[in-house]
Amino acid sequence: MQPRVFAVVTAVLLAALGLGAVLVTDWTPKPAGAAAPADPAGRTAAAPGSASPSPTGDPAVWTRSTLRNKLMSEMDATDPGVALADLDKISKAKPYTVRFCHPIAHELGHAAVKRYHQDFQKVISFPHETCAAGYLHGAVEEMLANSQDPQHDILTLCAPANTGPCIHGVGHGIMFVTKQDIPSARALCDKFPSQNRRITCSEGVFMQLFAPDEEDEKAKANLPADKLAAEPLYPCPEQPSLYQSACFFYAPTFFLSSHDYPNHPEAFAQALQWCLNAQAGGGANDCSRGVGSRTMKYNLDREDWAAQQCATAKDAWQRKACAQGLVSYYTVNYTDNGAAGRLCAKITDKEIQGYCRSAGGLSSTLD
Repeated sequence: MQPRVFAVVTAVLLAALGLGAVLVTDWTPKPAGAAAPADPAGRTAAAPGSASPSPTGDPAVWTRSTLRNKLMSEMDATDPGVALADLDKISKAKPYTVRFCHPIAHELGHAAVKRYHQDFQKVISFPHETCAAGYLHGAVEEMLANSQDPQHDILTLCAPANTGPCIHGVGHGIMFVTKQDIPSARALCDKFPSQNRRITCSEGVFMQLFAPDEEDEKAKANLPADKLAAEPLYPCPEQPSLYQSACFFYAPTFFLSSHDYPNHPEAFAQALQWCLNAQAGGGANDCSRGVGSRTMKYNLDREDWAAQQCATAKDAWQRKACAQGLVSYYTVNYTDNGAAGRLCAKITDKEIQGYCRSAGGLSSTLD
């Protein structure tokens, strides 16, 4: 066949094939939720860059933003109780979400105060214990941030019950009022009549200092990051003795976040080593407990691995303090009576397991 004739025939055949493809292809627009076509092996091809959703339409892996958006939408459509119940269910089914469920609960609390026009009793009428009472903390923060008389309101907002979680929330709110100024915040905590309430208030102050909400630009702007980066354990050594324990306990939170712990898991063992800087000031034990607590919080889905980080400490006293921190956070998150026993049973290092059982008030051997 001559080249020119061959070219003409080929062109005609290609045109015919193209027309046939157009005729047999279904060009009807698919609805947004339609499944992707299956590959030859029968598998469904996922859209590029997306995780396969669950049967409920939820993503296979939650991120802070996807979980936050789901819950805020639920609250807008229903009420805070529905969103908090869903958050509790998800955080228990997917333990890794505990890394960010507390600040999400904070956001729900902020939004609820705005929704109910600062009717605090209405806001807290919904069950709010999930994710270490983050909803309550956020609600108190929002109330105090808008207070015309915070010095009065910090003493009356939680009355008459004055529960620990509420006063802890006041500590968070005080940091909003004082723009992260520690001496001013401490002076407001000092207004509580009892020492126990002042300490509980300070726990909220230092938690807010070292771990401001990621989505709160105002709180992040007031974070003294330069001082925290330049001086190990700032500002704990200079605090009055009443407030040093809470400061040292929460200080590892900033260390871990600034060392990118999600991508550098060695940061947990490094944090224990870093806590030794507090030995001269008497805060190393509280700091080590704080490392244990944060290690458990960020690794609830791998309890034994968390315990292994405590085992990296050189000295027994630090390994014990770290284990105490593991138990403290685990039992805050799982409030049933059997929580400590379940945790300790999952720990394979016998020394850490023993410290775990002691901290949990259990017998020295497995039941």
